[in-house]
Amino acid sequence: MKNINKKLQILLLLPLIAVQIKCGTSKNSATSNKAESWITTTDESLKLQKQNDLVFNTETNSNQTIEVNPSQKFQTIEGFGFSLTGGSAQAILKLDKAKKEALLQELFSRKEDAIGLSYLRISIGASDLNEKVFSYDDLPEGETDLKLEKFNLGPDLNDVVPLLKEILAINPQIKIMGSPWSPPVWMKDNGSSKGGSLQPKYYQVYAEYFVKYIQAMKSHGIVIDAITPQNEPLHPGNNPSLLMLAEQQADFIGNHLGPAFAKAKIKTKIVIYDHNCNKPEYPLTILKDAKANPFVAGSAFHLYEGDISALSTVHDAYPNKDLYFTEQYTGSKSSFESDLKWSVKNVVIGSMRNWSVNALSWGLANDEYYKPFTPGGCSTCKGALMIDQAQNIKREVGYYIIGHASKFVPEGSVRIGSNIAGNLYNVAFKTPSGQTVLIVENDGATTETFNIKYNNKQISTTLNAGAVATYVW
Repeated sequence: MKNINKKLQILLLLPLIAVQIKCGTSKNSATSNKAESWITTTDESLKLQKQNDLVFNTETNSNQTIEVNPSQKFQTIEGFGFSLTGGSAQAILKLDKAKKEALLQELFSRKEDAIGLSYLRISIGASDLNEKVFSYDDLPEGETDLKLEKFNLGPDLNDVVPLLKEILAINPQIKIMGSPWSPPVWMKDNGSSKGGSLQPKYYQVYAEYFVKYIQAMKSHGIVIDAITPQNEPLHPGNNPSLLMLAEQQADFIGNHLGPAFAKAKIKTKIVIYDHNCNKPEYPLTILKDAKANPFVAGSAFHLYEGDISALSTVHDAYPNKDLYFTEQYTGSKSSFESDLKWSVKNVVIGSMRNWSVNALSWGLANDEYYKPFTPGGCSTCKGALMIDQAQNIKREVGYYIIGHASKFVPEGSVRIGSNIAGNLYNVAFKTPSGQTVLIVENDGATTETFNIKYNNKQISTTLNAGAVATYVW
């Protein structure tokens, strides 16, 4: 009887074992000797479109070769994404329920037809892509609120907060960074949302403002992974904005913000600078400060000026601190071709090859008039999505720039070695599931024929001028 029971158990288990074996081997291109590829071309005839599989072989030829070296390991990736501005949230929330849910799945899930965004940046108070300027403690002129008794999340409770809750339901692990464009105007020396500086007598109150913000967001189930003390601290001409010099930011972090976070047991990372690559001396000044340095997790950069190699300059000086790439817009007056080439080369490939743990483009969505934006805010910033009044959704160039990375390189992936071959700019990763991902941009003026070499085998392929491809095996 025992033997019969054992035979019965084995027979019942056989289908399950077969399913497990099948699941363990299906779509594992590392063992099947094939590479999948997705391509976007400058003429828009292909947009993140899957191509026929490529087959690794041992044949030799004289083509230029990108060799991927998995034994060379660099930084661990935290994610790819966009800024969820107030305007972006409003644009998405205008969609009817079914359209909105389908779009959020496409953006934030890891389903086959999704792009798997894994990192969002949000503004602490208004950015210039809100319909109006606000902080979380706005008061009549002449009043102050030293105990922050009137603090509240204000307009964000109508759009950014509810949309983030929906996004977190799809991807609970998504990383969120918060950045302020301006403190409450009563803390500033010019009493205006535009420009001016934070008065030193309010440094401690402003540190508590950050604490309250992180706690308020947490009460809604939203964990803020990192903050920067100020968006673009050397650009006081935006609305809203603030001038915050490196020495001021070092003082604010070392003597106020860092200790306030420690006292409140807040684990949110403090990331400094958050401005252009032309001033690496700004983060270096703060990192040299003995009081500020222990509280600083890393430095953040944009690329409206300077060279992306500035990230490596800071990394080489302080290799124990992370690098972040937090903003780059695509403009309403530039072409799909020029934005695709430039941003993939610099924002995606360039930031990754220079030690960044993330790569973010600017606004996620806007309407057909590039609205909303504040008076004096950016009127030419093109979101990754254009959502018009009729609820048509157009996927703009930014969607594909980031999608070529976010779809294939999840959080926890590690950058690995690969060489630049001629005009073929590239970056490679090993994902947590063991896949290898190679992103290539042909920066030349003609079609390039080349090899991708990995573990003594290679594939030969071509890529049109200006085109971008992601290869996965």
